[in-house]
Amino acid sequence: MELYEFTVHELIEKLDKKEITSSQITESYLKRIKEKEKDVQAFVTITEDSAKEKASEIDEKIKRGEKREKLEGIPIGLKDNLCTKGVKTTCSSKMLENFVSPYDATVIKKINEEKMISLGKLNMDEFAMGGSTEYSYFHPTHNPWNLNRVPGGSSGGSAAAVAANMVPWALGSDTGGSIRQPSSLCGVVGLKPTYGLVSRYGLVAFASSLDQIGPITKDVEDNAILLNIITGHDEKDTTSVKREKVDYTKSLVKDVNGLKIGLPKEFIGDGIDEEVKNALLETAKIYESLGAKVEECSLDIGKQALAVYYIIACAEASSNLGRFDGIRYGYRTEKFDNLREIYINSRTEGFGPEVKRRIILGTYVLSSGYYDAYYKKAQKVRTVIRNEYQRLFEKYDLILTPTSPTVAFGIGEKSNNPLQMYLADICTVPVNIAGLPGMSIPATVNSEGMPIGIQLVAKHFDEETIFRAAYTFEQKVKFREKYQPKFKN
Repeated sequence: MELYEFTVHELIEKLDKKEITSSQITESYLKRIKEKEKDVQAFVTITEDSAKEKASEIDEKIKRGEKREKLEGIPIGLKDNLCTKGVKTTCSSKMLENFVSPYDATVIKKINEEKMISLGKLNMDEFAMGGSTEYSYFHPTHNPWNLNRVPGGSSGGSAAAVAANMVPWALGSDTGGSIRQPSSLCGVVGLKPTYGLVSRYGLVAFASSLDQIGPITKDVEDNAILLNIITGHDEKDTTSVKREKVDYTKSLVKDVNGLKIGLPKEFIGDGIDEEVKNALLETAKIYESLGAKVEECSLDIGKQALAVYYIIACAEASSNLGRFDGIRYGYRTEKFDNLREIYINSRTEGFGPEVKRRIILGTYVLSSGYYDAYYKKAQKVRTVIRNEYQRLFEKYDLILTPTSPTVAFGIGEKSNNPLQMYLADICTVPVNIAGLPGMSIPATVNSEGMPIGIQLVAKHFDEETIFRAAYTFEQKVKFREKYQPKFKN
């Protein structure tokens, strides 16, 4: 096996035994990037020189007999909306094409404290608005399982890079499914943590009450290891929650005996692909065979959740992106005769069509005369959705649903039909609206060899139960041992 094929916990073991060096790991991934980036196009910026330099410094330190930290010398990929000091942070937008961050996001600071090695910034839908990574200003990202298909989005670059073994793991952000959906479509593990568990300081905001940073990894154990690093209260983020630190790796036990799992009938009905539905039902049978109790239940919130999500998300996007005006932040047009034209032309030229669409919709629902009818009502329905989840969690430990209603679709298939693209979020957006934790884990592949992911959702701050159930399922089905991306057209 090549070094880039190993999981992070396997690489840590080899580093501990001094069987390999950090430079060897880093060189292996950089070589892989050079081989596959032309096909996958997962990166916006590759930090090859700094990665090699940092790996060499770590190896010299170890030669001197100094102690190596657990994750020291392990590479990582970073979604390009995480502010990284001295490195471009573009959000895959012309608006920030040349922006070099003067500071590190809190999660980046935590990564640096562990002495991990960044391989670069990963492609995404512009300002995290999209579900396919086709809306990047730079280039679309391709799915390693089939290069003619999308990897999902907006963290498509992160998921594709992990699936293609171009990074051992990555950080993404999830506003309405942007970690879980691409993880499902690319056959990797993606977790959206409970809102407030991970600091959002330094994450370029899309929708502040929905955004959450989380890990995308090759397996469940790696996911728990990375979540351990990035959690914790942050005084710089007022939504960051003070909680006792948890070691999520302690939840990695093969035991779901007695676990109660709810299977909402609405998520196996119309709109869900037949093979996805079959994979979900087979997953339920596997959990039952392992000792869990799976029951059909009702969670009739799908249509309401989509409407609520696109009202709230667009309203917050309109507010958050108001700062990018050619004066305070971002791209400035060269075509202007007065201040008004700077504003208009900078935003017209700097933002792509999907971002403009959401800004316009968000501004509309916040405008005088429509605020009460749309935004205020959406916030009330949001409370109803949270209460529906709470009702289910009085009876169940977990809720089991598909992650995506379909497998990865073709590039260009939905990009000109925004409504069809938005409907693809129906399984994931309710989790963000309620602020709950949710994980996508690969279950199987369909008849065309494309990955199908299933989603586990738990009550607030109960990531431990998700890890326990996900790890048990993963050890049973052994997805990574059976299936690998083909890089075919």
